[in-house]
Amino acid sequence: MSPAADRLAQLLGHFLPGPLPVRVRAWDGSQAGPPDAPLVVLRSPAALRRLLWQPGELGLAEAYVTGDLDVEGDLADALSHAGRRIRDRPGARPWPAGMAAATALAVGLGVVGPPPRRPDGRARLTGGLHSVARDRAGISHHYDLSNDFYALLLDETMAYSCAYWTRRDDPAYTLADAQRDKLDLICRKLGIGAGDRLLDVGCGWGSLALHAARAHKARVTAVTLSRAQHDHVTERAAREGVADLVDVQLRHWRDIDGGGYDAAAAVEMGEHVGDAEYPAFATRLHDVLRPGGRLLIQQMSRGAHAPGGGAFIETYIAPDMHMRPVGRTVDLLEGAGLEVRSTESLREHYAATIDAWRATLEQRWTDAESLVGTTTARVWRLYLAGASLAFAERRMGVDQILGVRPTREGTSGMPATPAAWYQWVSPA
Repeated sequence: MSPAADRLAQLLGHFLPGPLPVRVRAWDGSQAGPPDAPLVVLRSPAALRRLLWQPGELGLAEAYVTGDLDVEGDLADALSHAGRRIRDRPGARPWPAGMAAATALAVGLGVVGPPPRRPDGRARLTGGLHSVARDRAGISHHYDLSNDFYALLLDETMAYSCAYWTRRDDPAYTLADAQRDKLDLICRKLGIGAGDRLLDVGCGWGSLALHAARAHKARVTAVTLSRAQHDHVTERAAREGVADLVDVQLRHWRDIDGGGYDAAAAVEMGEHVGDAEYPAFATRLHDVLRPGGRLLIQQMSRGAHAPGGGAFIETYIAPDMHMRPVGRTVDLLEGAGLEVRSTESLREHYAATIDAWRATLEQRWTDAESLVGTTTARVWRLYLAGASLAFAERRMGVDQILGVRPTREGTSGMPATPAAWYQWVSPA
């Protein structure tokens, strides 16, 4: 009988004409494919059985996170290489005779069989889409994974969003510096000063809320649906001596009360709002601002024909998320009565940010496995590798959108130019 890798190449050739996009090492040790291509290791026929029962992205991802499939070397490089090779040539649907041959190969390789057990960690949400209870469960699935895990992955600011890299060529400039530059850029765009009231919707682990209070003496209402985040920000505000300036609230955005805020921000939170709910979200943000108050949205985007996060991300990372083209978000904000004054793409900044997280995860891999288990750690390795590529290859974007609630007379109160926003001087 011929080596398993040769038969695998024959099997895949029925669906993907031409040479293999990667080099493959099968469970019997045999190899096939271009010698200079990334090496994909198939540890058992279960790797292909997962694709048989669940074709496409999710089956491939589950083969990886279970360890049935592995990659030697950098995962993002392998994904990028394979993706380019596959996109550059069309797939094929075998003719009946070819399908019979492919089936015989699959049977001989042990691919055909009962469905493999699905890995742990899938989101299991119930209830109406974007109801308060379902949103809370979705947020909990992602953000309540483990504060210790996020502390391991992120930098000291605990900012889980795109940083703003102002000095990439300086070897002493770190991710934490880039996150602080992002936080201060947001505060300058919002025009925050001492005593101003800031609403931070989806506050995460408090990076913006605490920075605005500590560096700009703002009075901040920080809102989250995550109990773990609420408790973390509350404790951190007390430890950093700004508890009198930061009010942390555990509530849904629909339940935000009060108004008259000088500024509001939603940093990579709008992706969790939902498509049908976004007009109401935009209206709520408009209504909580005083006339002349400013809003900053930092939000990821996708093309009009790929609005979600993809099957893997929506199953294992961020269920029910929705992303739209940036222009559509601008339309929705304008439709709510806000005047959009600035948009700034941070796409390349996000690739750099995610690569920094990836490097930390690899450096502290054993600690990550101890905290969340090997399967979840591999979920995150795959998630971060794919996300880095999505931004680098322009399949996803991220933008800061600055808006204002004009006065009845149409006054915006905005500066004539944005020059002051980009003065990279740390606040006293």
